[in-house]
Amino acid sequence: PQWRNWRCKMPNYTSANAKLWARMGSCGVFGLAAMELPASDERVRMLTADLCTFSGLTRFSVQFPDKFFNMGIAEQNMLGVAAGLAHEGLIPFVTTYASFASMRIVDQVRVCMGYMQLPIKLVGLTAGLSSGILGPTHMAIEDIAVMRAIPHVTVLSPADCMETIKVTLAAAQYPGPVYIRCTGSMGAPVVYNEDYEFQIGKAITLRTGRDISIIATGTMVSVALDAASLLAERDIDCSVVNMHTIKPVDKKAVQEAAAHKLVVSVEEHSRIGGLGGAIAEEMAAQTDQPPLLVLGIDDEYPHAGSYAHLLEKCGLTPEAIATQIEKKWISIMV
Repeated sequence: PQWRNWRCKMPNYTSANAKLWARMGSCGVFGLAAMELPASDERVRMLTADLCTFSGLTRFSVQFPDKFFNMGIAEQNMLGVAAGLAHEGLIPFVTTYASFASMRIVDQVRVCMGYMQLPIKLVGLTAGLSSGILGPTHMAIEDIAVMRAIPHVTVLSPADCMETIKVTLAAAQYPGPVYIRCTGSMGAPVVYNEDYEFQIGKAITLRTGRDISIIATGTMVSVALDAASLLAERDIDCSVVNMHTIKPVDKKAVQEAAAHKLVVSVEEHSRIGGLGGAIAEEMAAQTDQPPLLVLGIDDEYPHAGSYAHLLEKCGLTPEAIATQIEKKWISIMV
């Protein structure tokens, strides 16, 4: 397709930069990636709902004032404006809290991105629990379920800050509507220390093991790697797969995971309708599948708290995940 010929000045993907980007967090590195886009395609525009600094777009707004629009706290109107820009041939990126992107403006997303298939790139900031100190209104634990149910919307969930840059650059090239789910906070864990090939729709195996396949997305990729290391000490050998594209899910990767004795999904999202649901739907279409353990947030809204506290409360730490997997492993091996 013609979009694959699109070129962008590539950042320097080094170990030193990976550490620097991790300190900036996903919001900061999104803004860093945004700075690379206008030189490659003058059609790119950035819109935000009064979250210029929080979206990492301060430098962009100064350097490219004619390509930046602060729409104020009017998210539904912002998506409508983005639809108009896209209809006229531009490539709009729309930034706001993930809770607002997936819930407050879902009707506009459904019509303009799903039905009209306009190439809007909707960026959901602080998805999951990272804004949990502000309470359930700012937690985005249903956004994957909502977005992947809307036809034609591609759902991307980068594992770390380096991948956030790659996702942003890839989304700008992609011809259809995209939802980018940015999880984690400043000082995020590093998954990738060097350059690697990123392709929308193609999962990446980070660790191979004979017993269990752990499929994770977003911040939980790093957590899954740590959990796999803990399980290795207990003589349980795990593969770890980074499912950065939740829709369309990589069917081949799911089928390969199903060759193990147990498949586990891990996500900073409700256990209902997210990555686990996508994997379950694919496995249900096959025969002779292994058990699937879906790990995520229970069917409730946690009380407000710090990010670290909420991850612990929801059982999304390496230790808690390893314990849950070990328990399931023992039950199926008896």
